Amino acid sequence: MFNKWRAQASIVLLLLLSVFSLPAFTEESITDLGLPLSSLEISKHAITIFPDGSNLPEGQGSVLEGKALYQSKCMMCHGEKGIEGPAARLAGSDGWFSFSDPLRILRIDKNPVLLISVGGLWPHATTIFDYTRRAMPHFAPKSLADNEVYALTAYILYLNGLVHKDLILNKQNLVKVSMPGKERSVVAWPE
Repeated sequence: MFNKWRAQASIVLLLLLSVFSLPAFTEESITDLGLPLSSLEISKHAITIFPDGSNLPEGQGSVLEGKALYQSKCMMCHGEKGIEGPAARLAGSDGWFSFSDPLRILRIDKNPVLLISVGGLWPHATTIFDYTRRAMPHFAPKSLADNEVYALTAYILYLNGLVHKDLILNKQNLVKVSMPGKERSVVAWPE
């Protein structure tokens, strides 16, 4: 019994000592926690691309350039046609509304699992650009140049039958691409 009481008393004593040993925070010390960032420093991290195309960088990329990049940097995870591999589906139906295509449904223990694709579910083509630039390739996120991201976005849109193979994608025409998922989405951005 004595050891239990002694252990509890030791814990209380340590807590009290840690609280009283903390430096006192004043208004001055709280406001002096860092240095203001310059506009240049902020711009390096303010890379969000909005659905209306705000913040899209200059640059361009073609479907053919995107195909070559896809084969070297993306195919290992997404498969040759964007529907194979361990990573998310990039092309095809999202599987939510039709079950006629057997590639749309994966069966695990005799239970159907719906496969959701970027091309079928995402409501804005600008989101493909934003996500690709931030997170891809998985082994080296943020390593792609803006022209490479435009090219890969063009190729993903092409895999989904949303653009023609001769397209050169840029900030002006990316926002004009109509995504099938837009009709099923809820608008969270003010018009």
